Amino acid sequence: MNSPAGAARLILVDDHPLVRDGLRARLEAVPGFAVVGEAGNAQEALTLAAAHEPDLVLMDVGMNGMNGIALAALFHERFPGIRVLMLSMHDNVEYVTQAVRAGASGYVLKDSPGAEIIRAIGAVLDGRTFFSEGLGARLIQASAIRDPIERLTPRERDILDQLAQGLSSKQIAQRNGLSVRTVETHRLNLKRKLEIEGQAELIKFAVEHRRSG
Repeated sequence: MNSPAGAARLILVDDHPLVRDGLRARLEAVPGFAVVGEAGNAQEALTLAAAHEPDLVLMDVGMNGMNGIALAALFHERFPGIRVLMLSMHDNVEYVTQAVRAGASGYVLKDSPGAEIIRAIGAVLDGRTFFSEGLGARLIQASAIRDPIERLTPRERDILDQLAQGLSSKQIAQRNGLSVRTVETHRLNLKRKLEIEGQAELIKFAVEHRRSG
């Protein structure tokens, strides 16, 4: 699918075609947004992401087969440069916490106004996080999010440990079967999540928080 030059490229992932139709109609009316694909399950979503390299994936939490949180984790591992925004009917803070751990940059409720979903997409595309009203405050209160290490996905934690071992991005890439570019993207995500500026600070943090064994 072609998209206007400069438009943010979006993929919609939901196992209900009517939901996708409604989202597509709403989002394609927004200047600067282009829906370049739709998927009804995890495999379709991964195939589309590889083919279209979108900027953001708007992903349902509750899908048949692999659920959205597990898929978000897989996206974060395979396509760390693609932002993931969760869309859900569940306002359970545990779901939100799991989504953040999986690498999602935001969580919006399905009954939110269309304008809020658009604001959420804009915020996530700008590198910020976005949570539906009330969810952000509850997330901050949850103990699981207080420790900065708990913000990291399993892949990010593995890379942090390997940085602590003194491995370069090239060595980490070879060890994990990743491209150097993917490892560098993970390093950028680590600095963003841990609120660290430079590479030296990141290495220092990695050494201080290295897992035993």
